Amino acid sequence: MNVSQSPLIDNPLAQTLQKDICQGAKSLGLDLSQVQADLLTRYVLLLDKWNKAYNLTAIRDPREMVFRHIVDSLSIVPHINGEVILDVGSGPGLPGVVLAIMYPEKKFTTLDSNGKKTRFMLQAKLDLQLENLEVANARVESFKVDAPFDAITSRAFSSLVNMVDGTKHLLSPSGVYLAMKGLYPEEELKELMDRHEIELIGCESLNVPGTDGDRHLVILRNRH
Repeated sequence: MNVSQSPLIDNPLAQTLQKDICQGAKSLGLDLSQVQADLLTRYVLLLDKWNKAYNLTAIRDPREMVFRHIVDSLSIVPHINGEVILDVGSGPGLPGVVLAIMYPEKKFTTLDSNGKKTRFMLQAKLDLQLENLEVANARVESFKVDAPFDAITSRAFSSLVNMVDGTKHLLSPSGVYLAMKGLYPEEELKELMDRHEIELIGCESLNVPGTDGDRHLVILRNRH
């Protein structure tokens, strides 16, 4: 990825955001390359700019966006396996765009039914030159692909049952669901296990710096 915009060094806000991003990533055990740090910073700046006009996120402060959106999305980086990944209910690209920046060798598709949010993601793909990213504007139930995905991520999607119901036609037989949640979703998991041939691989507690409240990553697969 070769981004040809003006240097971020000339922008004091960008310098502050990049420092926050790098510190947040380091606290998660991630060492960002300069390219990754630059792209993530540019993404926050672009999100902040578009948010003023299109209300893409309720968070208005770009520094808060870093922790609530970017670092939160980075927290699942160690759990990404497979080569072709779908992010459902991606909103403005969380965690899909962040993961595409972190894994330039993998292919990501971000899916959302909100036209404003998919237009923003298309602009981010263009501005950040993310050749490994595809953006789809569709409802998940009607979304069709030629080949299934190795993993399906979600961050702000609805219940686990709704996620599985809506995406089961999109996951490969050996694929995994990676659902980002707040509190441990005990009731959702019980409902899911009662209704589906799904098994819980694990539920990882995510320690996301700069954010309050519990964060968990629920990892599921089809029972064989």
